[in-house]
Amino acid sequence: MRTSPRAADGRLAPHGVPGWLIALLAVASGMTVANLYYAQPLLSSLRDVFHISTATAGALITLTQVGYVIGMLFLVPLGDRLEKRGLITALLTITTLSLVAAGLATSFPMLLVASLISGATSVVAQILVPFAASLAPDHARGRIVGRVMSGLLTGILLSRTVSSLVSDVAGWRVVYLGSAVLMAALALALRAALPQHAPTTSVPYHHVLRSTVALVRTHPALLRRGLYQAAMFGAFSAFWTTVSYVLTGPHFHYSPVGVGIFALVGAAGAAVAPLAGRWADRRLVRPMTGVAFAVAAVAFAVAGFGQHSVVLLALAAVLVDMAVQTTLILGQHTIYQLDPNARARLNSAFIATFFIGGALGSQLGSLAYRAGGWSTVTLLGTALPLLALLYWTTERRGAGRRPARTSG
Repeated sequence: MRTSPRAADGRLAPHGVPGWLIALLAVASGMTVANLYYAQPLLSSLRDVFHISTATAGALITLTQVGYVIGMLFLVPLGDRLEKRGLITALLTITTLSLVAAGLATSFPMLLVASLISGATSVVAQILVPFAASLAPDHARGRIVGRVMSGLLTGILLSRTVSSLVSDVAGWRVVYLGSAVLMAALALALRAALPQHAPTTSVPYHHVLRSTVALVRTHPALLRRGLYQAAMFGAFSAFWTTVSYVLTGPHFHYSPVGVGIFALVGAAGAAVAPLAGRWADRRLVRPMTGVAFAVAAVAFAVAGFGQHSVVLLALAAVLVDMAVQTTLILGQHTIYQLDPNARARLNSAFIATFFIGGALGSQLGSLAYRAGGWSTVTLLGTALPLLALLYWTTERRGAGRRPARTSG
C-alpha cells in the first residue's frame, strides 16, 4: 500500500505531493549522482599521491562509470521488486561505507574498488525519480519529475566545482569523506520522510531482469527515447570532457579551480527542467524534442566560434545543458506512461541506453580533440543532435502526447 504524503498542515498539496518532499527528492538526487563526478578534477592530485601514470589515474573515472552501469542494470530494477524506501536506505548505507573507504584509501586499487561500489549504489538517484513519478498525479507528473530532475542535473553540473574547491582547500580525501557524511544524512532524512511504497511486482529477481529487456522490445518508444538521449548525452559528454583542454590551454590559461568555476555556468541550464516538465504536461513532447535537437546543434556551432571567447563558450555551455535536460525530462515523461507498474525497469533501460551514448561521446570527443582540436569536437557535437533530429522526423506524429496502453 502506498501512503500519500501530506503537507505540513496535514492536508494534501494541490498536486498530491508537498513541496518540501519534492525539494528533498531533488536535493537527494543531485547529491547522490554527484558521486560519479567528484573524481574528475582530482586526477592530477591522485596521480601524484599514488605515483601512477595519467592513463592509470583515468581508470578511476572509467571504473566509477562502469559501476554506475552495473547499478542501472542490476539494482535499479529492484525498485519494482522491493519496497522502495528500504531499498534506498540500504543502497545509501553501502554508498556511505564505500566513500569512507575511498577517503581512507592507502592504495590506488583500494580506491578503484571503493569507487566501483559507490558508483553502483549511487543509482539511488534513478530510483528516486520514478518514485516521484509514482507519487504524482497524471496531470502534474511532468512538472514534478522536472523539478526533481533539475536537482539531479544541478548535482552533475556543480560536482566538479565543489570537488575542485574542497580539494584545493582541504585535500582530496575530504571530498570523499565529506560526501560520505552527506550520504549518511540523506539515508536518515529519506528514511524518515519518504512514504512507504509497496513493490509493484512479486516475480523473482531474475524474471525482473529478463522483463527489463523485454520492455525494450514491447515498447518502441522506450528504445526511441533512449537513442534520442544517447545522441544528446554523447554531445554533452564530448563538450564537458574536452572544454577543460581549451580553458587550460594557451588562450585562457585557466587553473583547475577556474575550470570548476566555469562549470557553474552550465548549472544555469538546470532552470529549463521545470519548464520541460510543463511542456510535457501540456502534450508538447514531440515538438519540443525537435526544438531541443536544433538548439543543441546551434550551441555547438556557437562553441566552434568561441574557442577564443569565454563568453561564447559559456553561452554554448548553457544552451547544450538546456537542450540535454529538455530531452531527458521529455523522454522520462514519455516512458513513465508506458507501464506504471514497471517504472523502475523502464528507467533502468532508458538510462542504461543513453549512458552508453555518453560514454561513447566522451571517448569520441577525446579522440576528436586529439585529431583536430576544438573545431573537430564542435563538428562532432553538431552532428550528434542533427542525427537525432533526422531520426525524430521518422517519429509518428502524436507519439509521446498520449499515454500508452498499460501492459499487464
